Amino acid sequence: MQLFIGNKNYSSWSLRAWYLMSKFDVEFSETQLVLDTPDFYNELKKTFAVQKVPALIDGDLQVWDSLAICEYINDAYLSGAAWPKYITQRAKARALSAEMHSGFMALRSEMPMNIRATRKVDLSSEALKDIARIDEIFAQQQDVFPNEWFFGDFSIADAMYVPIVLRLKTYQIMLSPEAQQYCDFVMRCPVLQAWITQALTETDIVECDEAGTPV
Repeated sequence: MQLFIGNKNYSSWSLRAWYLMSKFDVEFSETQLVLDTPDFYNELKKTFAVQKVPALIDGDLQVWDSLAICEYINDAYLSGAAWPKYITQRAKARALSAEMHSGFMALRSEMPMNIRATRKVDLSSEALKDIARIDEIFAQQQDVFPNEWFFGDFSIADAMYVPIVLRLKTYQIMLSPEAQQYCDFVMRCPVLQAWITQALTETDIVECDEAGTPV
């Protein structure tokens, strides 16, 4: 099984699929491509109809999109363990994952993932609304499962929000104590620290993701 990803410093969608697979010890090989280069598009075009990452090859199957990959891994390799056990928690986990997948556009646009950087950025009212909603999600789940993943055990929902934790750190966003508690918990994860360590060694610059001013 082969997972295609982009730069670890910048590619938040790549992180979501990679993190889920790594956290559950699913065996895969990793092919890393530099975002927005001719080689990036040419390499993906050989196999995939959509030239975006992450993208997965498993035998004769090609899967693209981070959430689709997570769902496939859950079904094919994890016997459903990547979603919460109880139906009500599972429904909320799916709702939170879908909200991340389709929402928070202002936050994503104005606060691109940039692990190497510490930046200050002037945010729009829409981005501030996104941050307030993120804070609400993190705090609500910490009220139920303090110093744990969203639903106690790690799930796809957590994988979907891990890049947000990194964005909040890069742009030094102040959160409620409960929301910050979740961020601190996530940052202590050895799997995430492995990704961060590798991201810090990269030297490629993606100009459109260099938002804000250095601090």
